[in-house]
Amino acid sequence: MATSPFPVTSTRTNAFTRCNSMSRFLDFSSRNSNFKLLFVRTSTSQHFRTSLVVRNIASDQTQILKDAVTEEVATPLDSFTPDSASIASSIKFHAEFTPLFSPERFDLLKAYFATAQSVRDSLIINWNATYDYYEKMDVKQAYYLSMEFLQGRALLNAIGNLELTGPYAEALSRLGYSLENVARQEPDAALGNGGLGRLASCFLDSLATLNYPAWGYGLRYKYGLFKQNITKDGQEEVAENWLEMGNPWEIARNDISYPIKFYGKVVIGSDGKKHWVGGEDIQAVAYDVPIPGYKTKTTINFRLWSTKVSSDEFDLLAFNAGEHAKAYEAHTNAEKICYVLYPGDESMEGKSLRLKQQYTLCSASLQDIIARFERRSGESVNWDEFPEKVAVQMNDTHPTLCIPELMRILIDIKGMRWEEAWNITRRTVAYTNHTVLPEALEKWSLELMQKLLPRHVEIIEMIDEELIHTIIAEYGIKDTDILQKKLKEMRILDNVDLPASVLDLFVSEETSAADSSEEVEGSVEEVEGSVEEVEGSVEEVEGSVEEVEGSVEVEGSVEEVEGSIEEVKSSDAEIESSDGEDESEGNDTKKKQPVFLKPDPKLPKVVRMANLCVVGGHAVNGVAEIHSEIVKAEVFNDFYKLWPEKFQNKTNGVTPRRWIRFCNPDLSKTITKWVGTENWVLDTEKLAELRKFADNEDLQTEWRAAKRSNKAKVVSLIKEKTGYNVSPDAMFDIQVKRIHEYKRQLLNIMGIVYRYKRMKEMSAEERKEKFVPRVCMFGGKAFATYVQAKRIVKFITDVGATVNHDSEIGDLLKVVFIPDYNVSVAELLIPASELSQHISTAGMEASGTSNMKFAMNGCVQIGTLDGANVEIRQEVGEDNFFLFGAQAHEIAGLRKERAEGKFVPDPRFEGVKAFVRSGVFGPYNYDELMGSLEGNEGYGRADYFLVGKDFPSYLECQEKVDEAYRDQKRWTKMSILNTAGSYKFSSDRTIHEYANDIWNIKPVELP
Repeated sequence: MATSPFPVTSTRTNAFTRCNSMSRFLDFSSRNSNFKLLFVRTSTSQHFRTSLVVRNIASDQTQILKDAVTEEVATPLDSFTPDSASIASSIKFHAEFTPLFSPERFDLLKAYFATAQSVRDSLIINWNATYDYYEKMDVKQAYYLSMEFLQGRALLNAIGNLELTGPYAEALSRLGYSLENVARQEPDAALGNGGLGRLASCFLDSLATLNYPAWGYGLRYKYGLFKQNITKDGQEEVAENWLEMGNPWEIARNDISYPIKFYGKVVIGSDGKKHWVGGEDIQAVAYDVPIPGYKTKTTINFRLWSTKVSSDEFDLLAFNAGEHAKAYEAHTNAEKICYVLYPGDESMEGKSLRLKQQYTLCSASLQDIIARFERRSGESVNWDEFPEKVAVQMNDTHPTLCIPELMRILIDIKGMRWEEAWNITRRTVAYTNHTVLPEALEKWSLELMQKLLPRHVEIIEMIDEELIHTIIAEYGIKDTDILQKKLKEMRILDNVDLPASVLDLFVSEETSAADSSEEVEGSVEEVEGSVEEVEGSVEEVEGSVEEVEGSVEVEGSVEEVEGSIEEVKSSDAEIESSDGEDESEGNDTKKKQPVFLKPDPKLPKVVRMANLCVVGGHAVNGVAEIHSEIVKAEVFNDFYKLWPEKFQNKTNGVTPRRWIRFCNPDLSKTITKWVGTENWVLDTEKLAELRKFADNEDLQTEWRAAKRSNKAKVVSLIKEKTGYNVSPDAMFDIQVKRIHEYKRQLLNIMGIVYRYKRMKEMSAEERKEKFVPRVCMFGGKAFATYVQAKRIVKFITDVGATVNHDSEIGDLLKVVFIPDYNVSVAELLIPASELSQHISTAGMEASGTSNMKFAMNGCVQIGTLDGANVEIRQEVGEDNFFLFGAQAHEIAGLRKERAEGKFVPDPRFEGVKAFVRSGVFGPYNYDELMGSLEGNEGYGRADYFLVGKDFPSYLECQEKVDEAYRDQKRWTKMSILNTAGSYKFSSDRTIHEYANDIWNIKPVELP
């Protein structure tokens, strides 16, 4: 007989009968063929298997589906709240009857999967009811498309939103495990990398919590971005394995798939319509994940696409002939689309794969959205209502192909005219810009796109042509300087010939100019004749002043006409100059491109995706006040002048559920106690009430205790991840974000090197008096192909290896790079943080979201006036934010000054570079890294991100940080006021603004 899989009992029978209040909980009701799992309590103790009742009405062919839906919608969902006993029974059921593991053991991993499946049962009930109700009410829905969703672990968030944390903790305790240990078994979903994905996930949480009808759409990456290991050589990338054991939160919808096409050609059929034929065909298959709201029944859908081809594509003949790679080539080509987030794009194959990913997301999602719209519309589909029922939000430029893809579907498949389809598209789609960096505003090779998506290029060309006509209608073609500037900045197709319809306008202008020349020359001859007559009259009647004055007037008109002749001749000369070389071509020369608009053959022809987003969407928003102003004043200034009504600001936010209520329970209890309600989790404005208690000694004591508890957890984390021992008494100074030069981790580590250098120059007594003990933590991933970012990672780890083993320094300074930074790590680091660094070059960070999480958890920040830092500083108070560095409006001038050789580096900065080059941090050659901070011009030189310029200001600001931290009462007050001032930065506020100002959707509460 096999041993029991449940360690708390001696036999399997006892395992299932241990609880006095047993649960018989399977009641399957038909609802769109979805099973519904209910907890039904009983008061008798009996063998589990004899208490299991399965009623499957889904197979009842007489069931009328429509009636079932109507009845279900009216059924109250809160008729039963599970207790710990029924939850324990549910977990045991899934361990036994939803097997993913062998039955011999009930270990932690098996406990996690069974627990997750038990939670999913509860989610499915609300999930199905939510969308049954949306279908019935036919409400407008928002669809959020993003290449990234950085979800983090789902278990604790789900049971927290369901208000079942206590019962689940007790249930698992009955089974011999702690909820915390079970939750640790869940891997982070590897569907994102940085702030873009974290924001998208916060938005899903807020949408569900606020009862807004919405879906999220993304791709199901098998291997994620990468798992980061830190070795003696720096960062090492290995594939994520988050799906290796399966994902208990997702449901494969094998009945929901859509065709996706690549390559091929466009032909005109016998019906006169264009058809995209041939090429490579794959299938996008749906995987659904429920997203529960907090204290609400609403559970929205997060749909992920995976790619495949049918088994028919497997070449059995080739396989049996030993050509194995050829046999499954089609499968490999399809499946690899969803292998890796942001595959390397140095090669043409990598670029092609990225473009395939973007198109797959857009096409599958739009086909799904349209199918749902048509189903709801019934037999009579009114396409004019599509924008009244559907709002599509493009999170950054990655989903830009939504615009030509929606046009393709509406024109080629639904048979609409261009004008009708264009009107619908522009009313449906909106765009969020997340960057001011030129290299991040995506540009795709026109040649690649023509090869991969030929029909879409035709549509983009027509959109570009319409845009050019709009620009010309606004600015005309006479002022060639203005026209050249506008077309250079605004065209979607860059460095591409003008379309024929635009060249015709220049032909018309030339013809008009030639006609004017002939007319003016005729007028001049007439006027000259008149002048001769007048001059004769003047000689005859010299005494007549009036006649002489009249002759002066005529002479004035002659000057005007002669001036006109010169203008016309000058115009003719320009035309002759540009066309003279091709006069032999006859009338065709009239359609030659004006010289000032000719493409440069040395430059690539590209499709500017951001410009397409602005043109094709009805709204464009930035993600912080300063960012939105930069978008209007610099990034899309010409578009803003043309369509000012399109541009908005939507300052980012983060969900207070995950980012304080669940990850920081000790501080949350303290907040609830002092504001008098837990409702601050839904209404973060109540956090502002903490301001009146900021000086209260009792609150400060409780506040410090919560922080200390969180710091103790991070001490353990650091030991586990890196092997380093750190003191919880030191200040925890943290910078965690994607590794990038503009985020200036290099400035941080150079400041740490200066700190270390100064310490080494002092006696032990001087060190202790001068410096506050610090643990300086870094976390974040450098893209695999971003060499300079990887050098920075290597530099940080080398500094840490030296400093952390220096016995003279001890606990006064530790430098730790925490490998494989993700949401779960952030949920430990952020509550423990005391100082966080948001030190990007001013004007280069769109917003940031980690700064909001840190502020919410009472962390004091040091930073520049960049992104959301500006608004955070306004809300928390200038005295509670350590500000340094140049401001955004100064950056261009400072770079110009550097290029002119006028910049004089601070001696301390020069000393740090020399110290690094001395080899104190090991044998690695840091000339390339230090060299990027030197010189006045050249690629990878001249300190483009102004590390040297801001270095003195940064050091002085850090001295103020030390001074403030020594006064713990002052520091704790600053910490409290940061939490109090963070109320604005809830994603709930942001989602309300999107819903009201862009999507025009309303909350829908389930009955």
